[in-house]
Amino acid sequence: MTRIRELDALRGFAVGGIMLVNTWQHTAKEPRVGLDWTIEALFQSRFYPIFSLLFGISFLLFLRGNSRWALLSRLFWLFGIGLVQHTFYPGEVLTDYAFWGAVVLLPVSFLVGRVPLLVLGAGVVAIVVAVRMGGGAQIIPGVFLVGMGLWRLRPSRRLLLPGFGVAALATALLTAEWASTDEWWVYSVAALTGAAAYALGLLLVLRPWLSAVLEPLGRMALTNYVSGTAVIVLATPLLDADPTRWSVVGLTLATLVVQFLGSRWWLARYRYGPLEWIWRSLTWFRPVPNRLESGRDHNRPLPDPGVS
Repeated sequence: MTRIRELDALRGFAVGGIMLVNTWQHTAKEPRVGLDWTIEALFQSRFYPIFSLLFGISFLLFLRGNSRWALLSRLFWLFGIGLVQHTFYPGEVLTDYAFWGAVVLLPVSFLVGRVPLLVLGAGVVAIVVAVRMGGGAQIIPGVFLVGMGLWRLRPSRRLLLPGFGVAALATALLTAEWASTDEWWVYSVAALTGAAAYALGLLLVLRPWLSAVLEPLGRMALTNYVSGTAVIVLATPLLDADPTRWSVVGLTLATLVVQFLGSRWWLARYRYGPLEWIWRSLTWFRPVPNRLESGRDHNRPLPDPGVS
């Protein structure tokens, strides 16, 4: 199955943003400094909605050539990987993704091909309800549905620019309102519109050189997310000892550079990242081919049990 490079680039962008926010969340934030406000106002809660949207899309891509039983196996093993990660990082979301994938996306997959607009609307309603209940990870199933609905409807690319403009303006207004009122629901909505602005903005400015940087991170998203979490846990004493919080930015950039170089090196030799390969092999209860043959275009892997 041919990779969809824009989705890989978006996924890589989200992985980088999640690394920044998760690193910051593991710091002692007293006394607060300007960098705390900047990350909270501009970055926190902006990237996992993008990742959730892409998860809903990848759900449908997997079903192009695989059964729902295979998909259920895939979600089961994702839940298991999440449980392992949970032992050293209680804030992991892989178990949430696997659970909501099985409970929400699997049954809805029977409907989305017939009534995609209804699925999109249901996703929006679910997000509104989740925001009223406090937001956070509760928005994940709604964003899943929005991703599925949008992928089926395939809106025109001509909507990218006006969509970005509306999302960016809404984010600016809502962020200013949150700064003056400290209302949590305002912050949650600003985070969602901010996620939309970042995603649409990236698609507008995406060029081959930028895509070449982001795609390797996105193609090995699971490996990079889990390894990034391990780096954060190990570096927590260093982060807590830095009152300026600039170690957050330094650690994030250093980790992403290493992950980019490592991902690029690995994908020049293998079709899937280490954890991606393990996940696929567990899904199918057998080792799947991974090493690239000489001269094969690594953007066009062999028929494959799923798209990460």
